[in-house]
Amino acid sequence: MTTPNDLTLYEAIMLLALREEQGTMSGAYVEYATAGALLAELLLQGHIKVDSDNKDKVAVVDSSATGDALLDEALQTILEAKRPLTLDDWVQELGTIKDLKHKVAAALANDGIVAAEKEKVLWLFERRVYPEINPEPEQRLRDELRDVVLSNEEAIEPRTAITVALANSAHLLPQVFSKQELKDRKERIKQLEKGELISTAAKEAVAAIEAAVMVAAIMPAITVAATTSSPSSC
Repeated sequence: MTTPNDLTLYEAIMLLALREEQGTMSGAYVEYATAGALLAELLLQGHIKVDSDNKDKVAVVDSSATGDALLDEALQTILEAKRPLTLDDWVQELGTIKDLKHKVAAALANDGIVAAEKEKVLWLFERRVYPEINPEPEQRLRDELRDVVLSNEEAIEPRTAITVALANSAHLLPQVFSKQELKDRKERIKQLEKGELISTAAKEAVAAIEAAVMVAAIMPAITVAATTSSPSSC
């Protein structure tokens, strides 16, 4: 049986983003939160590091396979880059991996958590959906997030804290908490986002989340600018 601790960071985010019954995706710019999750996972596993001696560029320190297809794809992409990039740059690059969200959903399907299906839209178009078939992993994940955010405990498991930060970057926390809870625990969530409650070893992973948050914040402005400057918008 799959438990929250068995989930990768990117699977946890996608599980929160998928609407249980419909199997469609919610959240804002989930692909960038997913990219941040990939980077955080590679940092936690020691495959990459942020090189402070080279303008905080990402460097590969262990190119061996992770055993996870999507992580290996991300690691290979970083390894084959023509020049080193920062975490911010890599969030944007990995966020454009072809079918990224569907690859993550497919991983959840392989774990037996969701089903991979296709449905017709307006009897003309086909789309891929992933309705939940095993609700227990998501429920346990939600319980973990609630325990961490609603308590004042200082000994926090790093992966759970990072999941909270990722979910917040993709605007997924309202699916787990009420508006009042989010308002009351705003400072607690900020602490988790900044990595104040986790070990130094995990703080680089938090930097990946901060990069995802930054990219997600600027993308709407970039999109609007591109749209308004397009001749077709006149």
